[in-house]
Amino acid sequence: MRKKNLLILLLTLFCFLPTSVQAAAAKSYPLKQVLILSRHNIRAPLAGRDSALAKLTPHTWFNWQCKPGELSPRGGELEVLMGQYFRQWLEREQLLAPNAQPAPQAVRFYANSFQRTIATAHYFSAGLLPVGNVTIEHHQALNEADPVFLPDLPDSEPFRQQVRQEFQTAGLEKKLQERGLRSCKVLTKLLDFNQSAYAAKHGPVPFTGAITPLKDGGIGLTTPWSALVPASDAITLQYYEEENDLRAAFGHQLTEQEWKDAAALKELGINSLFGTPTAAKALAAPLLTVMEQELTNGQRKITFLGGHDVNLAEILPALDVEAYKLPHSIEEKTPIGAKLVIEKRQGADGEEYASLSLVYANTSQLRHRTPLSLNAPPERVPLRLKGLAANADGLYRFSDLQQRIKSAIADGTHWN
Repeated sequence: MRKKNLLILLLTLFCFLPTSVQAAAAKSYPLKQVLILSRHNIRAPLAGRDSALAKLTPHTWFNWQCKPGELSPRGGELEVLMGQYFRQWLEREQLLAPNAQPAPQAVRFYANSFQRTIATAHYFSAGLLPVGNVTIEHHQALNEADPVFLPDLPDSEPFRQQVRQEFQTAGLEKKLQERGLRSCKVLTKLLDFNQSAYAAKHGPVPFTGAITPLKDGGIGLTTPWSALVPASDAITLQYYEEENDLRAAFGHQLTEQEWKDAAALKELGINSLFGTPTAAKALAAPLLTVMEQELTNGQRKITFLGGHDVNLAEILPALDVEAYKLPHSIEEKTPIGAKLVIEKRQGADGEEYASLSLVYANTSQLRHRTPLSLNAPPERVPLRLKGLAANADGLYRFSDLQQRIKSAIADGTHWN
């Protein structure tokens, strides 16, 4: 009876392993290479406490111990914890040896040139390769945008017309109006907005109105609630930094759904405009080019690309990833510190295979700085690609993924 119960337990645990791990365990697909595209971890709000942000609420914002836009000490600690988890995982997969000091050509860490992205890469490398003496590569002066991560939109009227057409065809204006209304209601309650200096001077923020893409011909949406977007960003970051629920919410008691609503406003533009196929591919093409080069570099074992939520928001639709849901996250698509992980594996049949997943610390792990390990892992959500057939173990032929990447690059550079 004990043996039977043990067998049932083992089978149950096996069923809940991530798809890629199940495949490796069942069919022995050795891991050859891993590429990690990471959003930076917790940063201070881009708007400082003495900026217009302070006028949106009568309350005092969290006292950040870093400059606006910089990675916070908690954000750095969380990246070390995530790096330690990846080290355990890659040692189990035998891609890394304990206390590994890989050859320079085996590992590449490349980040956008902002403090928060460079620092995220440094802290992650400290957890992953604590004695590896990793160099963090960046190509611009500090806090200047690297066009690989943050390119300009094509200066083409046909391109703009195509994006607007896709925006309208998908019915995004109506969807955004409905989601924005719900988010604005929660935010104004949370902020006690009606008692704010902004409300006293300007009156209430309109919750409804026309929404149009490509604000001023550039990246962004024209919305009626633009004044509240910095507050959505700041309150989400405050929630991660402040472990006391009431202090995080200025004395209000919020449900998990209300926190999701409060965080949603800052995400609406990213997850709608960048999700249109033409905009996604155009913006993602430079970074996809780097990813394709890395995945076909025979010397590379580990690539870490340090970017932003916009990079994940572009790359996933550019690759035509199916809709997904993220458990235990108040951010719906690209959580703070989230990582797109592409695994390249060797099949017994001589073919190379690949899987994609989104790995992120859940809200509780972020707020309580939970140590991560194989026994207490971060969330891992497998990603599926529309129109591509996976094998019986849930893996794609690497050549199919490579062709998907090349096609997205070609479509994206078409407008230049």
